[in-house]
Amino acid sequence: MLSGSTSAPPVRSLVLSPRDSSELLSPTGPLTPTSTKSAGTSALSSKIASVLSTSYADTEFREALLLLDERGLQNVAENRRKLRLDLQKEVIDSNGEIIHEFGKVAEQLKRIGYTIGKLNESYSDMKTQIDAAHASTSSALGEASQLMTQKRQVESKQELLSTFKTHFILTQDEVDVLTLTSEPVDDLFFSVLAKAKKISRDCEVLLGFEDQTLGLGIMEQVTRNLNHGFQKLYRWVQREFKSLNLENPQIGSAIRRALRVLAERPTLFQNCLDFFAEAREHVLSEAFYTALTGSSAAGQGDPSIKPIELVAHDPLRYVGDMLAWSHSAAVGEREALEVLFISEGDEIARGIQVGREAEVWRLVAEGGEETAAFDPVTALNQLVDRDMSGAVRILRQRVEQVIQTNEETILAFRLANLINFYKSTFSRLVGPTSVLVEAMGTLETEALRQFRSLARDHVATLQTEFQHTPPDLRPPEFLTDALEQLSAIMKTYETSLSSSGDDPEAEFESIMAEAFDPFMAGCINMANNASPPSKSIFLINCFLAARTTLSGFTFVRKYATDIQTTIEEEKARLVIAQYELFKAESGLDSLIEALAGLDMHKKDDVGKVATLEEVQPEALRQSSQKLDDFLPSALIDATEKLKNLQDSKLASDVTEEAAERFCVDFEHVEEMLLSADELGEQRRTEEDGEEEHVQSLRALFPRTSSEIRVLLS
Repeated sequence: MLSGSTSAPPVRSLVLSPRDSSELLSPTGPLTPTSTKSAGTSALSSKIASVLSTSYADTEFREALLLLDERGLQNVAENRRKLRLDLQKEVIDSNGEIIHEFGKVAEQLKRIGYTIGKLNESYSDMKTQIDAAHASTSSALGEASQLMTQKRQVESKQELLSTFKTHFILTQDEVDVLTLTSEPVDDLFFSVLAKAKKISRDCEVLLGFEDQTLGLGIMEQVTRNLNHGFQKLYRWVQREFKSLNLENPQIGSAIRRALRVLAERPTLFQNCLDFFAEAREHVLSEAFYTALTGSSAAGQGDPSIKPIELVAHDPLRYVGDMLAWSHSAAVGEREALEVLFISEGDEIARGIQVGREAEVWRLVAEGGEETAAFDPVTALNQLVDRDMSGAVRILRQRVEQVIQTNEETILAFRLANLINFYKSTFSRLVGPTSVLVEAMGTLETEALRQFRSLARDHVATLQTEFQHTPPDLRPPEFLTDALEQLSAIMKTYETSLSSSGDDPEAEFESIMAEAFDPFMAGCINMANNASPPSKSIFLINCFLAARTTLSGFTFVRKYATDIQTTIEEEKARLVIAQYELFKAESGLDSLIEALAGLDMHKKDDVGKVATLEEVQPEALRQSSQKLDDFLPSALIDATEKLKNLQDSKLASDVTEEAAERFCVDFEHVEEMLLSADELGEQRRTEEDGEEEHVQSLRALFPRTSSEIRVLLS
């Protein structure tokens, strides 16, 4: 910034226009004294106005100040005079340097112009030569272009033909792999077969063209090769089935793949299954016979096998071992066949569906009816069932022989229960419509029929015992044996699957009809020949024994309820018998009956008491004496009457109820006698005006109801 000897004015006053600054710094002429004052005043005012109007935000002004500041000039008159000259000199020097540099640029441009000229000459020569060469080779280039186009067309046709042959034509080697039996069935065979099937499907595209000759020819050839291939695969599968070991957990993947592919020909697939089922049926029949006897049908023994027939003396174990072997064989067969038919998912089902759609004669035979979808699980169950059919025939013969030769009722039921268990097991394993389940159902029916027959025969042999009750009125021996047998039967049934069915009571009702009802009916018939209360005591003893046997089983709850009802009915009869005994032994029966219809609250009824024959002094005295003789031993005598009742608590309850009824009747007698005495005294007082001493009924019959209760409690 400029600085002076005087104090510096504000920055705004330093902003000068170029003209003003030049005039201020470089005066143009001398000033006269007269003009100085007027000129100075106007120049100063214009300069001040110019300075004040200058914007300090002007970029050029600020840059000018910066340049002055960089030069480090002092604001003195000499510097102000030299400043313009120095600036002009610098401008001239700069212009000189620029002119020198532009001279160099001009020389370079001259050289570039010369070079461009030479290039233009070379380009003209080359263009002339090219035009001449093009004129001479244009015909050859046209021919070459046509040849190249033809070459591309030929190559395209060759590629198309090669692709067509690769896609639609089997090579001779592939045909040999597919049709010749000498070639193995391996991955190459299956890949060629897959290619042939793909060609057959793709031929439908060729048949869509107007000229179908090619498509028909290829399809005929491929169809013939496919048929040969499937026949080869069919024969190979049959050979493999002959040597297939299902016990080997590592069944080859080739046979599984072959079955999956052969499923596309349902007829061939079914023939293979039939062949396999026949082979497995023979194998399992031989294995079962060996397990039974320890040697094969040809007589070759196997020392590692313990024959099942060694336990033939124990029918239940014998039948159980045979059924267990059959179940184990069926499970093993199913697990092995699952590897063949189920492990591949629904590939076989899809293959069979494709094959059904392709077999025209099957579609014609079905007549438009929908065919049920192939269910691999159902097919597997049917195949296992067919494999086991031979062994099942042997099993059925052996079990039927055991059932028919059995003479034990409980054993017959246990056999039926065992067979029922395996029937349920086989039903879950191979389905409810299988031969196995049907055979088990037939055997179960046969065992139950034998059970009923033996039970009826046993009842028939006991008819002579259904005559007289035992002297001590205990349950007869045949009932005790029958209940023991029934207990064993119910325990067997309780552990079976039948007890967990929808209605086990209804299912077991037929068993009760054979093993329980006839014996209880025999006891009732025996009781009909006895006189009360022996009849009731005998029936209660029998029904108590039956209730004890049935009490632990829920599926005979109805029978237990009926038995309890019968016991209550017979108990009521015993109470009546004991009550009648109390009345007869006490000598009060006639007195109680005479007073039973009278009401102590009715004066007429009370008045009749004194007129009754049973209330006459002599009769009343005799009744009182007989009552006194009866009371000391009344309870003991009543208990003695029920000594044959096997439930002591029940006997005590019967006696207590009978005594209570007797006490109630005695209270009525006592009340009627007291009422009669009161009425007699009242009448005598009214008639004579004074009381006449007459012996009262109470004096003749002094016993009170409280004394009776104490003595009979």
